[in-house]
Amino acid sequence: LYDELGGMPVIERITDNFIEEIGFDPQILKHFQDTKIERYREKFIEKICFESGGPCDYSGDSMVDVHTKMQITEGEFNRTVDLLINAMNKAGVAHRTQNRLLAKLAPMRGDIIYR
Repeated sequence: LYDELGGMPVIERITDNFIEEIGFDPQILKHFQDTKIERYREKFIEKICFESGGPCDYSGDSMVDVHTKMQITEGEFNRTVDLLINAMNKAGVAHRTQNRLLAKLAPMRGDIIYR
């Protein structure tokens, strides 16, 4: 999956696009008000690289730890997934590849919403 995504250059592009998408969405941006964007960028890249089978280890906090007290709703979670899809579209990632990545990320849903 890592190679299918396009490796690190495309993962970085997806991440930058995703951060931009978040920046234009007030509903989701409010959850990032206290976020150190450079650290978020670094850890998101690691997470996507790791989950896609790339040569990275994820060294960030657990999804539960990151999202506790954020009270992210199911609607906000789904909106964030939409923003990630937009980011992947802008990076030129094929829909089949997007679906494979989303399937890898989907099990984290329970660690993110209503915490």
